[in-house]
Amino acid sequence: MNSDHTYMRIALNIAQRGLGLVWPNPAVGCVIVKDYRIVGRGWTGKGGRPHAEIIALSRASEMAIGATAFISLEPCFLYQKPDSCADAFIDAGIKRVVIAVKDPNPLVFGRGIERLQKANIDVEVGCEEKIAKEINAGFFKKIIDNRPLITLKIASSQDGKIATSSGESKWITESQSRLTGHRLRAQNDAILIGVKTALIDDPELTCRLPGLEDCSPVRLILDSNLHLPITSKLVMTAKLHPTWLITRNDNDEEYLSPYITNGVTIIGMPLSEDGKIDLIATFHELANRGLTRILVEGGSSLATSLMRLDLIDRIAWFQAPIFLGNDGVAAIKSLGIDDLEYAHKFRRISVSKSGNDLFTYLTK
Repeated sequence: MNSDHTYMRIALNIAQRGLGLVWPNPAVGCVIVKDYRIVGRGWTGKGGRPHAEIIALSRASEMAIGATAFISLEPCFLYQKPDSCADAFIDAGIKRVVIAVKDPNPLVFGRGIERLQKANIDVEVGCEEKIAKEINAGFFKKIIDNRPLITLKIASSQDGKIATSSGESKWITESQSRLTGHRLRAQNDAILIGVKTALIDDPELTCRLPGLEDCSPVRLILDSNLHLPITSKLVMTAKLHPTWLITRNDNDEEYLSPYITNGVTIIGMPLSEDGKIDLIATFHELANRGLTRILVEGGSSLATSLMRLDLIDRIAWFQAPIFLGNDGVAAIKSLGIDDLEYAHKFRRISVSKSGNDLFTYLTK
């Protein structure tokens, strides 16, 4: 591996520190190198500002003159904004810029590169592009498909059951898997559950890993008929942790008011033909509100609905070495598939042990 790839891998590694914290912006990492020494590094600030390039340049100071910048995503340049990252590189005296991947945003795409080249800066694009696209898969999905990247988290028995026939599910998997689940929460912009899960578990849906308590994502609850109790933990802590209640768009204001008073954001959505909230329209709306990555922790009904609509992009599957049998609650309910040609197909990205459990990460 040559030095360009080595430094870009460093930029990509620090870019990941922004996952779950920087929406609606992408998670970007920047490393500035001079004489084979890193003189500045930065990643996107919380909420999307400041940009990684600006942080790295401020740390490099005058050492940026004649240096090379390694950036995981094309630096921004918008004609109507004079404070672009491309201009910051020019003003700082950067000599060479290595970019992992172009910004898919049509307002930026190629313009940052063009701006740098016009300033006689040597620009190279494509170094570690595959990894860069994977890190910001949610941002790319939002820009290209106008919806967030959807990851389904499943904690099941070896035979794919998420609860016993009586509904008992705590705890099927081991503590190590639950810790990994909390790390997944920290890396996503939001967690989505259905109201049935909220009623059964009364969850908090926060990240409770030491040092990552401030990384709790937005909490999303699908509840068409406002069954979520005002006394639930989700509602009672809505002023501490952003909580968005996704419900039908024709609910009476009188019934919405107690949620709003407690700090819950109401998102009214149309119903689909089956009388449930239109999930496709919902994800478009969530993308419009800036979300790029959503972790689904709902039950089998929500998982099945998403699978039927082909809305699941990733699956994080924790399997315990136990068997619950056919009377257990299946992770995915009937999909109506009687021909393998129409099966929902995924690729295994990784398989690893999580304590005594098995953790499989799949992608489309």
